[in-house]
Amino acid sequence: MPSAARRFARSRGLSSLRARFAVSFALVAAVVTVLVGFLSYDAAARLVRVDQQTVFEDVVRDLRAQVRQDALTPEDFAASDTTDGGPRENLIRPSGTVVQVLGPDGTVVDAGSSPLPADADDRRAASASTAGRLAEHRDVEVGGEVYRIATVALGGGRGAVQVAQEFSGTEDLLRELQQRTVLLAAAVVVAAGLFGWWLARRITSRLVRLAGAAEDVARTGRLATQVPVTGRDEVARLGRSFDRMLGRLAQSEEDQRRLVQDAGHELRTPLTSLRTNISMLRRINELPPAAQEELVADLTDESRELTDLVNELVDLAAGQSATEPLQRVAVADIAEDVVVAARRRTGREIVVRAAGGTTVNGRPVALQRALSNLVENAAKFDRGGTAPIEIAMTGDDGSVRIEVLDRGPGIAEEDLERVFDRFYRAPDARSLPGSGLGLSIVREVATSHGGEPFAQRRQGGGSAIGFTVADGRAP
Repeated sequence: MPSAARRFARSRGLSSLRARFAVSFALVAAVVTVLVGFLSYDAAARLVRVDQQTVFEDVVRDLRAQVRQDALTPEDFAASDTTDGGPRENLIRPSGTVVQVLGPDGTVVDAGSSPLPADADDRRAASASTAGRLAEHRDVEVGGEVYRIATVALGGGRGAVQVAQEFSGTEDLLRELQQRTVLLAAAVVVAAGLFGWWLARRITSRLVRLAGAAEDVARTGRLATQVPVTGRDEVARLGRSFDRMLGRLAQSEEDQRRLVQDAGHELRTPLTSLRTNISMLRRINELPPAAQEELVADLTDESRELTDLVNELVDLAAGQSATEPLQRVAVADIAEDVVVAARRRTGREIVVRAAGGTTVNGRPVALQRALSNLVENAAKFDRGGTAPIEIAMTGDDGSVRIEVLDRGPGIAEEDLERVFDRFYRAPDARSLPGSGLGLSIVREVATSHGGEPFAQRRQGGGSAIGFTVADGRAP
């Protein structure tokens, strides 16, 4: 049925969901109504015909029994016999049967209310010596009406009695019932179509508003468009999902805009310094050897700083895109790989302490990048330290807490809430190398895994900086 509705809708150019709902309701109602109406009419017609035939057969059977029991004459069935409970009255009273009396020679001696035909079989029954002999005629047309006629012999050659039952009236009644059934079915189909249109309008009105919001976003490019959401059904779920999607897209657009602005601001200083030093290269032969070496060293440091800044911007953008697929990863194994690389670069002693289950759904490359940034940050601020840098992680109910502990100068209280901001560098750290993006990358990785970053001061000096992973679930 749905496919038939779709074919009908396409053939009529009904492209709207509302029209398809109405057509589908009408088609379903038409099939159900026609089926139920046909079965009901057929059952009713069968019952009526069978009932009427049964009544007529009972009349004929009673008449045969009566003429066999009593020696009746044509005068006993005469229309002039008004005796209450007489033979003729008993035939007419139950079902309005037409009665006609035939004489011994088969002629009509007492016509009924509707004259009935008498053929050779009826005349033989009238002259028969055996009482109850029967001659039947079906579908006999008399005066434009259809009758069923039975002729019952009185016996002894005394004549016969004809009884007839009109069936055309019943058929007229059934035809009228059929017409009313068709009209009722048509009314039901029309009502179903109207109800389908009304119901589809109620259902699709929210879809229309949702489509309008999507078209408005496509036309204007404004991702902050408010999506109307009402109800708790599938349409409401779609609206809420669309609203959340727009929110995420708007947040992503805002993050990209801020990243470009911050990157442009941070790139301006090293590029200006690099351009200044490059302009000095035109007069490098005029500079003393010590100044020449200093200029070349500055250029090398500035190019390295610019390269590091660009690499961290790329890492930050890659972390925001979260295109790396989730997989089961052991955070403790990632920490061991980070330790091997960090020991080689920094020469510091680094230890790993793990407790509980540290296997989660996560993005291994992103987690390794965040953990490397934390270790290098600890090594940078704990220069010359002798205590080992510690990586501590604890697992509980599918989530993992990761923190890197050092014994450096620590973080000032007023800077704890800002260390994860992009390009933010505490006053004490501005003389150290770095771009201020390392901890921002940590924050992006943590939030993409359903966790959050944290920074604390350690008792006895130093910092504890880390993040949590909530089994790789995005917030």
